[in-house]
Amino acid sequence: MASFGWKRKIGEKVSKATSQQFEAEAADDRDLGDDDDANWVHAAKRRKEVLLEDCVRRSKELKDEGANLAENRRYREALVKWDEALQLTPEDATLYEMKSQVLMSLHEMFPAVHAAEMAVQRNPRSWDAWQTLGRAQLGLGEIALAIRSFQVSLHIFPMNPEVWKEDLSWARKLQEQQKATKTGSVQALAKGKELVQESVPDYDFESDEIVAVCAAIAEKEKALSAAKTMVIVSASGTVETVTEQDNCPATPDETLFIRAR
Repeated sequence: MASFGWKRKIGEKVSKATSQQFEAEAADDRDLGDDDDANWVHAAKRRKEVLLEDCVRRSKELKDEGANLAENRRYREALVKWDEALQLTPEDATLYEMKSQVLMSLHEMFPAVHAAEMAVQRNPRSWDAWQTLGRAQLGLGEIALAIRSFQVSLHIFPMNPEVWKEDLSWARKLQEQQKATKTGSVQALAKGKELVQESVPDYDFESDEIVAVCAAIAEKEKALSAAKTMVIVSASGTVETVTEQDNCPATPDETLFIRAR
């Protein structure tokens, strides 16, 4: 009967030097893999930076082209250029602010307010964006909102004489006129109500004067109804108006006269 001996583990005969060599090669492979990953990440990051730089450069070109078109009053073409630029740099507050100015020139106030609000959202520290927003709001008749926007613009840039002397002073003048108009309208409405109330007197229809007037009118109507008139045309063509009383015994001879109705 065969005897069974203890089996050695696989790899037990591998020398210690060989094992160390395998470990060194594996470490080199890991370092090489790490270097490849680092290179790939760096290359991807660099490509993204180059793409962003190209977008910024192209956006600036489109912005300048749109500005030249706007100066020549070619507003629609300028808007097209700026919309293309916003596709490349959607966070550019200046593009929205320029769009708002052109839209106001085209009397499109609602889009102008929206564009100015987008500019303010992207750059709340831009005094010119707040100024443009105030002007757009003023175009819509939102005087109180416009005054607030001008005040924010001055808070950012207190030494701006344009906002002080033109925008804010004009907005406050319009606000005073608006208040005066509302006050005048209220006073006119109240005065009209007073006149209406005064123009309708409170008659006493049972007074002696009213009764006497009614009696006189009745007597006059009775006298007119008692007397009857008619137009008589004779055979010879003579026209005569005859008053016929109720106690008249007979009418004119109808063989000689023809009644005209």
